[in-house]
Amino acid sequence: MNTTKSYDIIIFGASGFTGRLVAEYLSTRAEDEGIRWAMAGRNAEKLAAVRDEMGLPSSVDLVVADTGDADAVDALVRRAKVIITTVGPYQLYGEPLVAACARTGTDYVDLCGEPAWMRQMIDAYDAEAKANGARIVFSCGFDSIPFDLGVWKLQHIAIDQFGAPFKQVHGRVAAMQGTFSGGTAASLKATLAAAAQDPNVMATLRSPYGLVPGFDGVPQPRDNKPRADTATDSWLAPFIMAPINTKNVHRSNALMGHQYGADFEYDEMVMTGNGDSGKARAEAMANANPMGEGGGPKPGEGPSKEERENGFYELWFLGMHDGTPVKVVVKGDRDPGYGSTSKMISEAAMCLVKEKADTPGGVLTPAAAFGQAIIDRLEAHAGLSFAAG
Repeated sequence: MNTTKSYDIIIFGASGFTGRLVAEYLSTRAEDEGIRWAMAGRNAEKLAAVRDEMGLPSSVDLVVADTGDADAVDALVRRAKVIITTVGPYQLYGEPLVAACARTGTDYVDLCGEPAWMRQMIDAYDAEAKANGARIVFSCGFDSIPFDLGVWKLQHIAIDQFGAPFKQVHGRVAAMQGTFSGGTAASLKATLAAAAQDPNVMATLRSPYGLVPGFDGVPQPRDNKPRADTATDSWLAPFIMAPINTKNVHRSNALMGHQYGADFEYDEMVMTGNGDSGKARAEAMANANPMGEGGGPKPGEGPSKEERENGFYELWFLGMHDGTPVKVVVKGDRDPGYGSTSKMISEAAMCLVKEKADTPGGVLTPAAAFGQAIIDRLEAHAGLSFAAG
């Protein structure tokens, strides 16, 4: 990797709602970490206005680039060790940055939850990223860092204590308060539109191994209908993020040499409580439109600071050893879609700069790219915890 670059990190899309949160968080961490960073976007005046509104010093540099201008994108990525991009839907705006980073050996992190596009990028750029040392890490927000690393943590406990990973792990959303981001809503709409036009997109969406080219593992547990669960004494409902998180977990397993086993099984669902009331909530959730009647928030919109700070989540990851459940609990102290996500992607970028400078290139997942290093960062700085028991 070129160590003479102007910046450690450039935030592309820094004038958008989520990009601003990333810039705000990174500004509080950069000095302590010795990070050189800049804000990038299409409009210099808008970037300057956002910088001023946030009270950031004029020493925070601004870089202008449009993803429609190949030369500008190339110049942008050549100035940074890591590109953070919050500009989605990525299937509409993301490929020029991925291509440029793979070509130039520049690291890249995003918030992508669009598995069909991610598979296209794996097929197109994984080999080039490996050859040039670029670490392309998708899904560095709520989808999929807490889930991917929650499974990683549990499996390492199993390996350390019992000498073997769990063949089956269950991911459960025990509690959550917060909203989906406008980018999540727009990405879902774009994915559904793409699936209607291309059967290959639908095939990727349906397969739990859609992000693992050339591998077709064992059938996976069904997680698309409400059911009672004895392990948690709760009814379970489908979880809207499961189609992306489960694919990332299986890709992590493959990238790590099938550390969890080639016959590994994983599912994710939401706990809704026990008894008739839990069943009713599970059925209502299964039939609801999680994006709301209006189609969810628009890109660029989001909750207030108070709403972000009052948000939280608690996730359980469960395995069984000789009939005894073993659990890792992951908690976050902000709403998942904005407050916690902006911290996670920032720490992921800094992790590549500071702890993971020698990790080989390729299109990676959070668990494969970061491992324990990101857990340590998130627990120390970002309000997350990964606790056994």
